[in-house]
Amino acid sequence: MRMEAKIGQKLEERRSLDRRAARAAGWARSDVLWERLMEDGNTSYLAGEIARARSLFRRADLLSRFAFRKTDLRRATAAANLALLAMRDGRHERARRHQRRAIKIWKHAPEEIAALYIGPRARSSLYHLRMEVRHRETFHNNLRARFSRFAGETEEALHCLTDPLPLPHRFHARWLGERPGFHDDTRKFLAACLLIIDHPVP
Repeated sequence: MRMEAKIGQKLEERRSLDRRAARAAGWARSDVLWERLMEDGNTSYLAGEIARARSLFRRADLLSRFAFRKTDLRRATAAANLALLAMRDGRHERARRHQRRAIKIWKHAPEEIAALYIGPRARSSLYHLRMEVRHRETFHNNLRARFSRFAGETEEALHCLTDPLPLPHRFHARWLGERPGFHDDTRKFLAACLLIIDHPVP
């Protein structure tokens, strides 16, 4: 129990630092809270705590509807998770409603990618920083092309939410490796793409 308490304390310390960094970078409280709700929902889902996961995703969904623009892709992510959980419960029509909403929002992906603010990246050397500054347009274009591939995979998955088969890609597991350490629009975008629970349901 003592070890669990220490792990929990370290996690909370990391989150506190991350939260302060996000606020310093200009993120709204709703941005920080949405990401945390979605991460906790995924963690609860993986632990088999389905009721808690559902509650967290519902809160994230409600928050996104009130706080985010109608074209914000994060509004589709919580809806996608709610669709998967509704399918798990045998509520197929509810799942299809969530799915339709997610797909409708995701149609804005190309314009959202084009409008992303991409902040300077922390690099391991002055050389890398200079290269980014010198070739910023190429760097940004390459990054947007990569994000378009992410968006395409997520869109493919959204069309499969009400299928009985597993989703065609992994999502939350990839978020754990892809999550940026800085807070600009790219982190919000990747969260929208990847904070989808990994199917099949445990």
